[in-house]
Amino acid sequence: MRRRGLQVPPNCDLTLGLRCLDKATPGRTVWQMLADERFENPAGVTQGGFLAALCDSAMGAAAVTYAEDRKVSVANAEMKVSFLAPVSTGTSLRCEAAVVAGGSRTAFVEASVTDAGGALVARATSTYLFRDRH
Repeated sequence: MRRRGLQVPPNCDLTLGLRCLDKATPGRTVWQMLADERFENPAGVTQGGFLAALCDSAMGAAAVTYAEDRKVSVANAEMKVSFLAPVSTGTSLRCEAAVVAGGSRTAFVEASVTDAGGALVARATSTYLFRDRH
């Protein structure tokens, strides 16, 4: 099997329309996503898995930037998402993620997702494992 290089942004982010707005501060990132009608559940609101994917991308990127000068890839060891409000189609979402504790092998990260009016719609936490890339 041929080894691929690291693709940035990855296909999953491109497919979902996720955009990284800021990653200048180590351990912190800000992302944006439009709640597209393709992501609606039968009740007509955004299915939670898409919000979870937004959180995962934002938190994973925060973990990578936390490693600063090390070349690493990260793996999500576990993730918890709390959905706090329904998200209507067409809503612009903002996700801010930050490493709250970490070391050389792991990072514990939190994320908040807000709508265009600033209302909190989801919170997530995750533990990421670092693996050095050569």
